[in-house]
Amino acid sequence: MEYNSEEDSDISESEINDYKDKPYEQLKAGMHKVKYSDVAFRCPFCKGRKKQDYRYKDLLQHASGVGKGSSNRSAKQKANHLALAKYLEIDLADAPGPSQPVTELKPSEHPEHGDLYIWPWTGIVVNILAKQNEEGRASGSANWLAKELSKYRPLSVQTSWSQQDHTMFAIVDFGKEWTGFRDAMEFEKDFETDHHGKKEWSEQRMHHGSNIYGWFARVDDYNSEGPIGDYLRNQGELKTISSIVQEKTQQENSMVASLTNVLDVTNENIDELQSKCNEKSMSLSRLVEEKERLHQEYNEERRKLYRIARNHTRRIIEESDKLRDSLDYRRKNLEQRQKELAKLEALNERERKGLDEEMQKNAVKNNLLQMASMEQKKADENVLRLMEEQKREKEAAMNKLLQLEKQLDAKQKLELEIAELKGKLQVMKHMEGEDDIGIQKKLKEMADELEEKMEEMVNMEDLNQTLIAKERASNDELQEARQELISGLTDILAGRTNIGIKRMGELDEKPFQVAFKKRLPSDKAEMESTKLCSLWQEYLREPSWHPFKIVESEGQATVCM
Repeated sequence: MEYNSEEDSDISESEINDYKDKPYEQLKAGMHKVKYSDVAFRCPFCKGRKKQDYRYKDLLQHASGVGKGSSNRSAKQKANHLALAKYLEIDLADAPGPSQPVTELKPSEHPEHGDLYIWPWTGIVVNILAKQNEEGRASGSANWLAKELSKYRPLSVQTSWSQQDHTMFAIVDFGKEWTGFRDAMEFEKDFETDHHGKKEWSEQRMHHGSNIYGWFARVDDYNSEGPIGDYLRNQGELKTISSIVQEKTQQENSMVASLTNVLDVTNENIDELQSKCNEKSMSLSRLVEEKERLHQEYNEERRKLYRIARNHTRRIIEESDKLRDSLDYRRKNLEQRQKELAKLEALNERERKGLDEEMQKNAVKNNLLQMASMEQKKADENVLRLMEEQKREKEAAMNKLLQLEKQLDAKQKLELEIAELKGKLQVMKHMEGEDDIGIQKKLKEMADELEEKMEEMVNMEDLNQTLIAKERASNDELQEARQELISGLTDILAGRTNIGIKRMGELDEKPFQVAFKKRLPSDKAEMESTKLCSLWQEYLREPSWHPFKIVESEGQATVCM
């Protein structure tokens, strides 16, 4: 059963000791599982840590650190972890020991924990024979001694001259670690084996000979008179093994508790960032779905506009065809009527005058119909040209829209990548460690990639603004040209412009009138010119009539009327 820290209301700091009994009883009753195997334990009270395995000592340190020293935890969480620490110490006391082994000490004779040693671990070498130079310093044996002691891995070997014994002595520094303690014990053991230890040095104080003596520095050396005691009191201090072990244990426990708190806070931050990243991903997914829906609606609306434009164009063409057919029908009726009137030339003068007037009226009407037909033809051409212009405008606008849509897709895709990179970058920043070179390198690569994406988005935004400005300018020019064309077409169709129209192949009456006025009075000249013009008009309608004849005379062809 997993524990939910939000089930009950929080408690105050003063109620921690009273409240910890409740989760302790729940742990004893088995409501929260802690031990999963002989070496695997889990904390049931930490969110995000319920699936992380601890060893017994690590989990105990975690529970104690959170229960006593975590300032960013609530009082309820502290009480829960204190109950967990109590449960581990009392009910799971037979669990495996600490997860990190302590370095075993293997000297020839195990030291007593109450013995006082010089710390850092220090060895003493005496009775080093050497010559003293003019400045009062010893020389000749320091390099040899360093080579001899190198097998004990000392950190440093410092030699000095003893004015009292007229010999050199050396202080060997083995450091502060347990490996240095083991090397110092081995150093002392080797000298004792050769009967050149501290005991022999003290017994043969006056007859040392040329042999060197060495031992592990202890409390009596620290308190001794002379240069050796002075050096030890200045550079070291007296400590027991048990105090050093206790100090190391406290430092390790404090460090583990601190690192555990940092790890818990980091994991909570990672969980929060992961949650925000998931929310951002869901929001981006909804935006993508909304974009797809708008794109479909846009395509449907564009198809609808195309369909309406095609229907409108077809309707205009059909109306134009109907009007042209109507004009052709009326023109044919007038021509038929004119033919019938031309055959009535045998009527009397009065009827002839009426006939002439009617013929003139019909001619005027015919001219007007011809003019209307030509105007209709021009209007049809203007309409078709306007439709072609509008079609080109629509295609240009659609191409602009498609280009802008592609740019919008690329921009939105780039924004999605930037948002995702930012989320990943935040997560990776909380996951990086001080020595994790791989994560730091990946963070740098992601930061460079994010900067490139941002520059690419800025460039795309500038290009988009430039294209929008150009599109608006070209659209304004097209609209002005379109309004000008519509205005001109409206003036033509309104009938305010005088346009003369002449049918193809029709004879002009003016030359006939001029010729007859020279030979006849004006009233008769007009009638005769009209009759002759009508006669020639009828002749021209006959395909078999040829006004010119070719006559051969004396082998030459002559053209005559």
